[in-house]
Amino acid sequence: MTCQVVYHNGNCLNTKKAYTNTCRLCIEVCPYQAISEYRQLDAQKCSECGACMAVCPSDGFVDVQIDKFYEYLEETNEIRLNCPKALPGGFEIPCLGMFDIDGWMTLILWAKKKPVTMLTGVCSACEDRTACSVSVQAFKQVHSFWPDHPQVYIQVRPDDSEVNKGPKGMGASKSFERNFSLDNWRQKSMKQVEHWLPNLTADQTYPIPKSRQSLLRALEKDEDDKIPFRVLSVSKMCTNCGVCASICPQGALQKTEEWDPDPAAKESPLEDKIVSQRLILEPQKCVHCNRCLEVCRIEALSYSTKMLNYRFLTGKVLIHEGSPLYCKQCGKRIFDNSELCLVCSTSDPKGRSSFFL
Repeated sequence: MTCQVVYHNGNCLNTKKAYTNTCRLCIEVCPYQAISEYRQLDAQKCSECGACMAVCPSDGFVDVQIDKFYEYLEETNEIRLNCPKALPGGFEIPCLGMFDIDGWMTLILWAKKKPVTMLTGVCSACEDRTACSVSVQAFKQVHSFWPDHPQVYIQVRPDDSEVNKGPKGMGASKSFERNFSLDNWRQKSMKQVEHWLPNLTADQTYPIPKSRQSLLRALEKDEDDKIPFRVLSVSKMCTNCGVCASICPQGALQKTEEWDPDPAAKESPLEDKIVSQRLILEPQKCVHCNRCLEVCRIEALSYSTKMLNYRFLTGKVLIHEGSPLYCKQCGKRIFDNSELCLVCSTSDPKGRSSFFL
């Protein structure tokens, strides 16, 4: 038995950069316990509801037809989506639950240019209602920061006939299929192999999730468009340790260091050679995994929602500049707001910066 949902090991944050608190969002959200601790997907349990896709920040789990879906959004003159429980007539998606924040904002941006309608069954009576509720929460978050956004119409149109009782999966209506016809038999054969064995396509690795890529393409079409985006900010408490940049699995945070140009400083046994350090943020790469917030001991990092356009989202932003801290006594680098390192503070218990266990 095959499954439309596949696991991209190279995209998983746990694979990109090891971390003590491994990400388990996909495992915890799955209403059918179809994902093992090793991210193995049980096709017999999976309903393809898309909840794992919605919560995974880095495309660890994706639908094998996701590229076809994004092509449909861009090429069609009117976006009509329907779930398997609704009346057919548009592009069939596995479930409303597949949409994350970026997915909803993409639909909203397209709604400014052409009609966007989603047909659903009775979600409260559906076995995938847990996945739907996850996606609804994502939409509510978007709406709270962007209340005057263009309208996406959702209509409850359940299909009670037996015609639409086949397996789930993404697919276009007959009126649209011709736009995605394959050029030759070799391509058709490869497409059939991927349909039979979707895990063959599960070795893809890319730095920016496809939902974010689609969002950026929609945003690029109008320079005046702005969307709410959670941007990382740094407080004055920052000690310039640089751990946040080192732990970022997406490379969204980068640090640059300016060293003391004095030749005598290079030969000094002391470590105070870095005179300035900068933190650079690339918003388009940030998937809000919160690792940087978790690793910061002094809680100097936080998110703030701002309305950003395409230029700022795809650019590089200087969010902090400062100088590392060094022990006043021995000159070794320290990573908290104190004057002495651990060794010096414990050897001088009468000092102001004494450290006790």
